[in-house]
Amino acid sequence: MAGHSKWATTKRHKAAQDKKRSALFGKLSRAIFVAAKNGDPNPDNNAALATAIAKAKSYSLPKNSIDAAIAKASGASNDGSSWDEITYEGYGPAGIAVYVECLTDNRNRTAADVRAAFTKVGGNLGTSGSVAFQFERKGFDMEPIYPLAVSDSDAKKVMQLIDRLEELDDVQSVYHTMELNEDQLEQIDD
Repeated sequence: MAGHSKWATTKRHKAAQDKKRSALFGKLSRAIFVAAKNGDPNPDNNAALATAIAKAKSYSLPKNSIDAAIAKASGASNDGSSWDEITYEGYGPAGIAVYVECLTDNRNRTAADVRAAFTKVGGNLGTSGSVAFQFERKGFDMEPIYPLAVSDSDAKKVMQLIDRLEELDDVQSVYHTMELNEDQLEQIDD
């Protein structure tokens, strides 16, 4: 019994879960904000907003947070912040094209974070339009036109890049042209 505390273990576990949940709620709130800002703030008249709200509810985002994001977008709430949609394009390991959609209140911070994620795994951040032509939008997702098969070691490096990007608070979606086979998918799941 000596040397361990159940409460200390529980507290660490809860803190980690709360941090992930907070980041997810921030992303969901920003998605609602953008959908309401770019269209009607009424979800009955705005399909993108209705979809964003449904996704937020599926992750148990509180109703007051949903309402606050819509109010902020419609100008009813004036806290001085504004959100910009930005896309970043680049190439990851093995020449895999990566397209990153962000929503940020600080363009400089987001650019530095995305650039650092690319650099850390040996990728290169490109200019606008450098990889966008390799994707086509289908519904709410972007799909690769020319998927590229990679080796197991390169697949791990590309997944490290994707994981690093998805951990950033401002990143909403990450799309890539990597095509994985069954064995690679099983290795990634493990």
